[in-house]
Amino acid sequence: MTDPNQKTMSEQWAVKTVSDPFVGNLATPVNSGWFTKWFINNLPFYRKGISPNFRGLEVGAAFGYLLYGPFFMTGPLRDSDFALTAGLIGSVGAVHILTALFVLYNAPGRNPNIQPPDATVENPPTDLFSKEGWSEFASGFWLGGCGGAVFAWLLMGTLHLEMLLPLVRQYHLFGA
Repeated sequence: MTDPNQKTMSEQWAVKTVSDPFVGNLATPVNSGWFTKWFINNLPFYRKGISPNFRGLEVGAAFGYLLYGPFFMTGPLRDSDFALTAGLIGSVGAVHILTALFVLYNAPGRNPNIQPPDATVENPPTDLFSKEGWSEFASGFWLGGCGGAVFAWLLMGTLHLEMLLPLVRQYHLFGA
């Protein structure tokens, strides 16, 4: 026998619109669809069960790793022997600037703005939106960002990419 309170598959996946159009975040098939909700809620910023420090570490590692490439490939020293190191210094500098902005966001003496539940994120992390949580996030971001940049630098310096880099530089979209 089936439970009368059990929802069918179409009822579970159906988009439930917000009743008040003046809320500013209406539920649409894009922001409240099952794939979008799953993707956004599994990002490190919204994932359940992890500390603010680990959230910052994970986000920072991705940023540091991804910031290395543009500084290495398009920086002013890209055609010199110091391109690898210049990319590392540039990406670590960018991580320092972003960390300083996180610290300044937490500095005015009030708690960071708490994100209200909306159509996409039903339970935002409450431990992150406090002065202590945001401070832990910033320190984890700094460590992860510097570590991600060093990891990218080590990969580029140790892998045998000398034969591939001229091909990438020949066909890249940023000009000569």
